[in-house]
Amino acid sequence: MPSPTPPGSTALPALALTGPGVERRSEIRGEEGLLERLLRTPTTRVLPLHRGRAQIVQAGDGVALLLRGPAITDAEEDLTVYLGEGGGTPYLGVALDGAGEPPPGTWVTLREVGARLAPVEASLWTTTMALANWHATHRFCGRCGAGTVPAMAGWIRRCPADDSEHYPRTDPAVIMSVIDADDRLLLARGAGFTSSGMSVLAGFVEPGETFAAAVAREVAEEVGIEVVDVRYLADQPWPFPSGLMVGCTARAVTTEITLRDGEIASARWFTREELSAALACGELTISGRVSIARRLIEHWYGGPLDAPEAILRAL
Repeated sequence: MPSPTPPGSTALPALALTGPGVERRSEIRGEEGLLERLLRTPTTRVLPLHRGRAQIVQAGDGVALLLRGPAITDAEEDLTVYLGEGGGTPYLGVALDGAGEPPPGTWVTLREVGARLAPVEASLWTTTMALANWHATHRFCGRCGAGTVPAMAGWIRRCPADDSEHYPRTDPAVIMSVIDADDRLLLARGAGFTSSGMSVLAGFVEPGETFAAAVAREVAEEVGIEVVDVRYLADQPWPFPSGLMVGCTARAVTTEITLRDGEIASARWFTREELSAALACGELTISGRVSIARRLIEHWYGGPLDAPEAILRAL
């Protein structure tokens, strides 16, 4: 049985979707004709996404994104984004969301393969996906109601009617391992989870709140438990649709579970032995390796868990 991760050790190393990406080169996003020029440059690499899905190829024991050169039709898509430059190669993301059926091939989700991608490729995907999600839901000006258009190589939307600029939003959420005095971990089943799915608690940060305050409030609201000693461990971009997951751990000073807000169907405390046994017999399913939730559980457990990739939410 693995022992708990000792205090002071590196928390959540090699967390998926968090590695270094390309150099974003934000200083040239406003260059006139940038996208048109790069779409005429043969060395430009393009990442097409269709409703958040991408195509991959096998690369040794892992997978790699299927990047391609520019296509004539790229200029006709609703959204093309300048992602930056790496090793002298410019990168663009293209959202094919308005193109009906995707081009032939196998299209997979970030949840399915994100943990197996190289850091640069994972960053290209998460960035394109988050921006595409934001553009899709912010087509009208929040000030005057007029239609907006992409600008700054896809990094803002501009309103032609009042000349206002609108910037992409990122929604911070806390996600936390709650541990009691007996070193047990709290796991919960969300109202929309499968019958065996459980995970750590999570919730959005409210206006005027610190991350630590959000952790304490969410745990109290969802399961009626009081926590203290909130510590930051790591954070992860999570473009479903535009989140930033801030991973924390907290110490419970009460242990009686009271489900309060209707978002949690059930919750229970686990020892390491109980968690291993529940996973082995199929009684319990936990988050996949791409998620910070899985890594928070393994951080408490003391090492990797032998648990298959799974979708927790019922379809």
